[in-house]
Amino acid sequence: MELLHSNVKDMNVNKIIAVSNRPKIYEKGTDQMWTDPYISKNLLEVHLNPEINLASRKPDSIQASLNWILEYKNDSNLHILDLGCGPGLYAEELTKRGHQVTGVDFSENSIRYAKEQAEVKGFDISYICLNYLEMDFENQFDLVILIYTDFCILLPEEQELLLMKIKRALKPGGVFAFDVNNERNLDQKIGTKNWEAAQTGFWSPEPYLCLSEPFHYSENKVLMFQHIVIQNDSKPKVYRFWTHYFDMADIENKLHENGYQILQSSDKVLPAGDCWLGENITFIIASCKE
Repeated sequence: MELLHSNVKDMNVNKIIAVSNRPKIYEKGTDQMWTDPYISKNLLEVHLNPEINLASRKPDSIQASLNWILEYKNDSNLHILDLGCGPGLYAEELTKRGHQVTGVDFSENSIRYAKEQAEVKGFDISYICLNYLEMDFENQFDLVILIYTDFCILLPEEQELLLMKIKRALKPGGVFAFDVNNERNLDQKIGTKNWEAAQTGFWSPEPYLCLSEPFHYSENKVLMFQHIVIQNDSKPKVYRFWTHYFDMADIENKLHENGYQILQSSDKVLPAGDCWLGENITFIIASCKE
């Protein structure tokens, strides 16, 4: 408590109050979690923990997701693009099932780990460290997947950019499979405000105070989870995570406007669990309109 009291004494409270106020829609934070060397190491550990549904889902959910997708795209030796592949959990399973996989992720730690594992296990997987909004493939893939509601965390203009790039990456007859948050159990998804004081933890190896708060922008159907990390008298680091939710009309309109049509959808893919599992998540398979 003495250390925490010293840190609080050095803080500019007015600045903290200002930075913790409800921001404008889609206002960016000051820092990125995914590319921070320390935090991304912790994220990798979370990805690889089979007992929790954070960063990646549990093995049974991964299997269920791929089973549903591949029941529709029931071909052998597919060329598959795994966007936001993380440490390669889906890519490895797809390779075991006889498909050729390219994984793209902008976390250096995750891609490094995925490459090491592929070499150890003898998997011929192509991993690329890249922001998938910057990818440039053309007519290369039978199937593109974007799993763990990554589509929801993109800003609207980023969603449109990604849909354009995926359309270009797909072969004729190729499909795009992804999942989104739906409107079920929205109150649980919003969550509550909390704070954490730690000597060391997820956000930093040094002592910190983390103020976390959710915000709901209902007119835009988007939630924002804000984490303000305060250390000594340094400038607070602000991490903001925007995540959209959709009903089927929303996602159908979004896809239609960008040249896609829905081939199949389901909210029965994942095992039941918390508000981020089971019927709370909708899976979609779409193709480019002819």
